[in-house]
Amino acid sequence: MIGTEIPVLAVLCGDRRPPDMDAVEAAAEIRYTDEKGLPDALRGADALFVYDFLSTAVPGAWHAADRIRWVHIASAGVDPVMFPELRESDVVLTNSRGVFDDSIAEYVLGVVIAFAKDLPRSLELQRQRRWQHRESERVAGRRALVVGTGPIGRAIARLLRAAGLDVSGMGRRARGEDPDFGTVHASADLVRVAAGFDYVIAVAPLTDETKGMFDAAAFAAMKPSARFVNVGRGELVVTDELVTALRAGEIAGAALDVFDTEPLPVDHPLWTLDNVVISPHMSGDFVGWRNTLVEVFADNFARWRDGRPLRNVVDKQLGYVPSGH
Repeated sequence: MIGTEIPVLAVLCGDRRPPDMDAVEAAAEIRYTDEKGLPDALRGADALFVYDFLSTAVPGAWHAADRIRWVHIASAGVDPVMFPELRESDVVLTNSRGVFDDSIAEYVLGVVIAFAKDLPRSLELQRQRRWQHRESERVAGRRALVVGTGPIGRAIARLLRAAGLDVSGMGRRARGEDPDFGTVHASADLVRVAAGFDYVIAVAPLTDETKGMFDAAAFAAMKPSARFVNVGRGELVVTDELVTALRAGEIAGAALDVFDTEPLPVDHPLWTLDNVVISPHMSGDFVGWRNTLVEVFADNFARWRDGRPLRNVVDKQLGYVPSGH
């Protein structure tokens, strides 16, 4: 609640301004800025909208944030703004949870089917004009482990179950009788349980506990026929150890939408592996997604102006929005 004064809103957006901001612009003084101008935009601002959610500029400019009370990021992941000064402050942090759930789930189902039906090889043979008959796998009856039990993970679980897969989850703590996953394993048990699954899907938030959780030990524990899918964060994976596992045949393939370095360098060995599907951090980006992100922010802005409870409030100690919030 900020009373009757006109709030000052800094918007980190670079050269691409967010669409459909008319309602917000009518109710606030807006300072659109790129990374270079962020410190000046933050001085005297009441709130910050991190529309450029891939930017890592906020920590370096935070010294100028002398009045900020609320930060909203246009993504589900909040790791770009999880620096100590913000984490330890009383500034409220919200994210855009819910925007990308179904589209990311569709991507995951798509790559599962692509692997099972050997579609990448079919496209390559088509380009070569080669008629090469092969047998393909069924997806029904295969087992999938979804590592990350938030809304995106649940959307993935529901869609994979609808396709006939047997789905389990993995989260901070083990539990049974979950409505979407059935059984949820504890993340600490990844190496112990990974061998039981044909697809291992990473969608966990990036935290101190999850960073690098997919390492040599995790890949060695998986079936040689297993496929790994990462739609979470690139830093969940020790990339060099994934490359080694793929080359050694410790796992059969990987579909990767996120990387620890983006864009993926042109000379990176992942480009050369024929058992890898690469997409440029686009699994959730459906037509109109930018407008939807602004709708989520504009709704929260109206709530903030009116003093009503905000949606998608992040627990800054956990690094994500707890279930039920």
